[in-house]
Amino acid sequence: MNTIIQFIRFSRPHTVIGTTISISALYLLALSFSDFQDWHIPELILTLISCLGANIYIVGLNQITDVAIDKINKPYLPLASGAYTLRLAYIIVILAVIISLIIAIGVGRYLLATVVLSLLLGTAYSLPPIRLKRFYFWAAFCIIAVRGLIVNLLLFLNFHYLINGQEQIPLVAWLLTATIFVYSVVIAWFKDLPDIEGDERYEVHTLPIQLGIKKVFRIGVGLIVFTYLILIITPTMVDLPVQNIAFGVSHLLLLLFFLLASYQVQLQQKKSIQRYYQYIWVLFFLEYLSFAFAGLVS
Repeated sequence: MNTIIQFIRFSRPHTVIGTTISISALYLLALSFSDFQDWHIPELILTLISCLGANIYIVGLNQITDVAIDKINKPYLPLASGAYTLRLAYIIVILAVIISLIIAIGVGRYLLATVVLSLLLGTAYSLPPIRLKRFYFWAAFCIIAVRGLIVNLLLFLNFHYLINGQEQIPLVAWLLTATIFVYSVVIAWFKDLPDIEGDERYEVHTLPIQLGIKKVFRIGVGLIVFTYLILIITPTMVDLPVQNIAFGVSHLLLLLFFLLASYQVQLQQKKSIQRYYQYIWVLFFLEYLSFAFAGLVS
């Protein structure tokens, strides 16, 4: 049981869940444009395994290069706690990246492009001498590019081509991409809010260190609120292939949940910020489900 727990911690479960939900939602969104005669389950499973392999490589490499910092910020992680050796961590990430690439090559060019671009940015983010995570702009760029653009556009095209034989991106997919792009920007900022102590000690110049926690928090909250307001009114102005009431009501509820959580967070308390950050990931997951559900019931 302890072996499983340590592997789950090493895989960073919130990123694994996020990857699984985003891929499943993009698959369902592409499926909503079909006649549902073939659900293409093998393609979904292979895409999911390939992307999870890339996910484990990226988060694993980050832990390998951040052992000293994680001993301060995240001492529960396997390498920081001593539960994993560096050798074991290297074996896991190497196997993960090999499996990811082999499957991607077999499935098709859009999945391969997704995996290769994600691996390149994930490596540049963590690995010296580039180590882009030292610079808040480039650190945010890596997360935004992968979560906000590459995953949504290329994986939607992957499924849209495999299911429908089409290579055009419809308006609803662009709207989802824009929404996730904003969320990715805020997640890239907020992930550093509880880690200031370790980042300052090792001279990792994150945005909260540069501007201050309160200012970064207020800007991030403002961006997400503005995005929700746009999503609520968009179906009344543009013809989208979604069920308008389901789309609008779901985003109104998500906005209310977000405002309630933002009001309750205590920026002086690290645990409160960590809980809030995990809650942002939950809303991130639900955003994908909102689009997929509204598309399927349209």
